[in-house]
Amino acid sequence: MLHLRLITPSDRTDKVVLLIERTVGTTHLVVLPGAARDPAGDVVMCDVAREAGDDLLSGLRDLGIDTSGSIAVESIDLSLSERADKAEADAPGEGVDAVLWEHLSEATHEESTLSVTYLAFLTLATMIAACGVVLDNAILIVGAMAVGPEFGPLAGICTAIVQRGPRLALRSLIALLVGFAAAMATTVAFSLFMDAVGLFTEAQLEADRPNTGFIYAPDWFSFVVAVLAGIAGTLSLTSAKSGALVGVAISVTTVPAAANAAVALSYGDMSQTWGSTQQLLLNLLGIVIAGTTTLLTQKWFWARQRQKTNT
Repeated sequence: MLHLRLITPSDRTDKVVLLIERTVGTTHLVVLPGAARDPAGDVVMCDVAREAGDDLLSGLRDLGIDTSGSIAVESIDLSLSERADKAEADAPGEGVDAVLWEHLSEATHEESTLSVTYLAFLTLATMIAACGVVLDNAILIVGAMAVGPEFGPLAGICTAIVQRGPRLALRSLIALLVGFAAAMATTVAFSLFMDAVGLFTEAQLEADRPNTGFIYAPDWFSFVVAVLAGIAGTLSLTSAKSGALVGVAISVTTVPAAANAAVALSYGDMSQTWGSTQQLLLNLLGIVIAGTTTLLTQKWFWARQRQKTNT
């Protein structure tokens, strides 16, 4: 269940209440006339089944509540109410399958913004992965994958394609390209420093690396894993199962590939640099294709659900 807290202009409250009452899957409607001060207006609260939430939010935006008032949405962890149980039963579909497009757009907007924190996490992840590839240490590689924040911009690109949001697409693409460029440039400098103090050597990079050699040798398995991870990551975002993102992060060798390319570049090994770059681009492409396809499929599925409900 979701809890909505609205601030509505007094002249639109009746329309808002009517919209809520007509939306299947709503309950616990509360109207507090004149309770809001900034902005001035009425406070309207209700609970709605997750699977009915997107339609209700779209209707509220059509009424202009997001510009003239306020729309706040919270997830209800526990609701002991027969009315809430009935609302969830009446709403079409299953809540775990529902996509809140407004929430997805907001989440990807935040995660795909080029910020100091984003750059710091991506750079640190790439530097950790650099240590992993030189030492042929799989644990460090997994740790670097978990730290990397690159799935946010990738999800932003997928959402922008489906929702036709050019600004989100541009913001996500900038975060992705600038982020990896900055992280790799910093890792090249880090690799040169580690070599100067004797902690990295070219012999370690060129030696047989059974645990990490796959990073600069892309094949179709890399693409298949990227596609599967892209599907899983997108589903975890749309179903609010964010814990699954950790599994997604450690499934795809984006950060390790960037790290291996940077270390190889610092030693002038263009063969490994190009192989790692191919691995990176292949994985990014696979995630975007899979994520976009998943969102399109979910959009089609919920459109069918609405048609069945209306008929």
